[in-house]
Amino acid sequence: VVCYRLKEASGWQQVFSSPRLDWLIESLALNAKVLGDSDKMVAVASCSEVILWAIHEGGSGSEIGVFSLGVPMESLFFVGNQLIATSHTGKVGVWNAVTKHWQIQDVVPINSHDTAGSLLVLGCNNGSIYYIDVQKFPLRMKDNDLLVTELYRDPYEDAITALSVYLTPKNSDSGNWIEIAYGTSSGTVRVIVQHPETVGSGPQLFQTFSVHRSPITKITLSEKHLISVCADNNHVRTWTVTRFRGMISTQPGSTPLASFKILALDDLDGQSGCSAGTDIGPYGDRDEQQVFIQKVVPDTNKLFVRLSSTGRRICEVQSVDGVGITAFTVHECEGSSRISSRARRYLITGHGNGSIQMWDLTTAMETAGKEVGGPSEQDVLEQLEHWDLAVSRTPGVSPAPSLLNAALLRPQTDSHFAGGESCRERAWTSRDP
Repeated sequence: VVCYRLKEASGWQQVFSSPRLDWLIESLALNAKVLGDSDKMVAVASCSEVILWAIHEGGSGSEIGVFSLGVPMESLFFVGNQLIATSHTGKVGVWNAVTKHWQIQDVVPINSHDTAGSLLVLGCNNGSIYYIDVQKFPLRMKDNDLLVTELYRDPYEDAITALSVYLTPKNSDSGNWIEIAYGTSSGTVRVIVQHPETVGSGPQLFQTFSVHRSPITKITLSEKHLISVCADNNHVRTWTVTRFRGMISTQPGSTPLASFKILALDDLDGQSGCSAGTDIGPYGDRDEQQVFIQKVVPDTNKLFVRLSSTGRRICEVQSVDGVGITAFTVHECEGSSRISSRARRYLITGHGNGSIQMWDLTTAMETAGKEVGGPSEQDVLEQLEHWDLAVSRTPGVSPAPSLLNAALLRPQTDSHFAGGESCRERAWTSRDP
């Protein structure tokens, strides 16, 4: 495991390198946004084992510990400073940054998860949505187990196969609304909301969409769109979301926007069946335009970047050295301290020869949003492919010299200019009184 840091003054610098591990790294989590003097942390997992390191400010690193979940894990991520590992078997592992303690909690089988602030929200096989407040880290008094609270149960008790939590911007009048979109094993998409004044009564069912025929594999609720993906060749359905003062509204309500597929014929890597670094997305801040990354076949050096809302192609990227792309992700980089500097979005690709390449998605998205007037450069080149071009102040000959014998062209050229002279003579003659 190698970590690099980008500094405005000095560029990329290596800040950490781990000893070589004996097993394949299936998932990785990095906690780079820390407050105060806290160390940054990086964790890697293979099957049921997790190794956690601290990265110190001076560039050195130290191992915090090796932990076991006991079963193969599907996901590894940070919520604040707490490290979370989940398994579809129903186990959740939490490393508490305060107590430095690793704790395993048994829940019902887990199909999906999402985070919102300090909340870890779990979608489970029994049709229930549970949550854990990771920041408070509540423990039950009787058995010292982590407190897992049921938030909502699906009306038909279908398995919750995809989950997305959206916190509305907080204002002084109403506080936060919690909006949750989830998909089920039957292909149903539902949106539930919880008002700040009705926290005690739980979320209420807001909308239901029955358009998919296969289990939902991904779902995202953002400021402007609801996006769902089902297991039928990544079939995507999208809706526009109407909001009033930041809160989801029924007038006129969510309206269908687009239907398309993100074909990705890729193998599943890792013993646990998780896709290693080839997740289609959507990527990006939920308050901005999000994108899908499409890798059509396994051994390819080309990716397609598409808008998650409409499926429209933004651009395509091809590795600069022709080497196949083995992993990719999208990351938002904060703007520097310079005046007018703003956050930028990058596509980062990993390659079969061990190299990493970065692509500027911000510029690509800005360019894609502009209307193209007239033919592009490529269109012009294709039109002129079978033509010879020359710069001349005199009329050119036809056909092109490259197509005919130069000896045959000489008399034509003479007669051409002779004709030109006679024309000029007639023109002067016509002006004589």
